[in-house]
Amino acid sequence: MDGVHDLGGMQGFGPVEREENEPVFHAAWEAAVLAIMRAGGARGIFNIDEFRHGIERMDPAHYLRATYYEKWLDGVTRILVEKGVVGADELAARRAFFERHPAARPTDAVRGPLPARVPANPGWVQDVIRETDATPRFKPGDAVRTREMHPRGHTRLPRYARGKRGVIHRYHGVHVFPDTNAHGGGEQPQPLYSVRFDARELWGESAEPNQVVHIDLWESYLLAGGA
Repeated sequence: MDGVHDLGGMQGFGPVEREENEPVFHAAWEAAVLAIMRAGGARGIFNIDEFRHGIERMDPAHYLRATYYEKWLDGVTRILVEKGVVGADELAARRAFFERHPAARPTDAVRGPLPARVPANPGWVQDVIRETDATPRFKPGDAVRTREMHPRGHTRLPRYARGKRGVIHRYHGVHVFPDTNAHGGGEQPQPLYSVRFDARELWGESAEPNQVVHIDLWESYLLAGGA
């Protein structure tokens, strides 16, 4: 989808400030958000593409000022409400409880027994390769052009790389297709390639000469020929 989250290749946002000796987490709540995200995915509540699309639907102004784990929290919360794991009213009540009792334990705001745990898949984030009889349309060295597309939903074809000429660098095998997996449309796996682009093809004369960019792209994003 075209949104403020798709910042690749855009200018005007200032330098990326690196924090010297940055800690893994700046506060305990950030670790808790990571745990919630990992647990929800591992137990099949959502997949990685649904999680990413949850973040993409943040209010644009909020997205631009939010920290990394604030974005995660916003996205996970949206998904858990949509999936019926927690109700919006229940969520508001729990938030109010912890505002009144900041030292309370996480379970203190839960009424009744906790739900039974379901089997977990700890490798769910990397569980994207599928063995199918799909035959790749392209091979390394083939010239390709990316589609000029503006989907309303999730996609892994960045805005700056649409309608651009490149060359197949490597074939990665058949992978789950994010554009359908994010919207309940099933995995619909298809061939995935590393595509090499000249930097000036992507950004014009403002790009440094003799530089290349590699982007992993699914087959349906690509057209034959670089013309």
